Amino acid sequence: MAIELLMSACLIGQCCRWDARNGRSVVTPRLHQMLNHGQVAVICPECAGGLDVPRPAAEIEPGRTAGEVLEGKARVINTDGEDVTAQYVAGAQAALALVQKHGIRAAILKANSPSCGTQAVYDGTFSGTTRPGRGVTAELLAAHGVAVFDETQIDEALALIDAGRGPAGRG
Repeated sequence: MAIELLMSACLIGQCCRWDARNGRSVVTPRLHQMLNHGQVAVICPECAGGLDVPRPAAEIEPGRTAGEVLEGKARVINTDGEDVTAQYVAGAQAALALVQKHGIRAAILKANSPSCGTQAVYDGTFSGTTRPGRGVTAELLAAHGVAVFDETQIDEALALIDAGRGPAGRG
């Protein structure tokens, strides 16, 4: 079977978040079956970009966007004041390489993350406040035609995959 979905590693229970915790496993019976059949590529873009676990929390600079990070016009900064932009961009590129290698059209990514947020990200003040926007990986994948979803949109992601399989999801 072909790999059809990219998924954030923290969402399947891997302890790869900045605080060495997981992102609450959201593996449904269908996702479990897909994982067991090798239909899901799993990645933590932050780890793929070279960041350790645990690591200081990081956010995109206040008032800036992931698109600006990818254009070299904004940075991702951690709570120690270190610029970790290069690692975030490298992780996004690793995720893009996976989707391009396997022809993946959908990704389920961790909400609010500076890498993976699909609808909102933390606002850069480390106050726990979010603002509309995408994380660096979600932005790069979306720019290359990948439909990005967060863990609250699993049904939508799977419906997109099913629609690509042809009649009754069997193509």
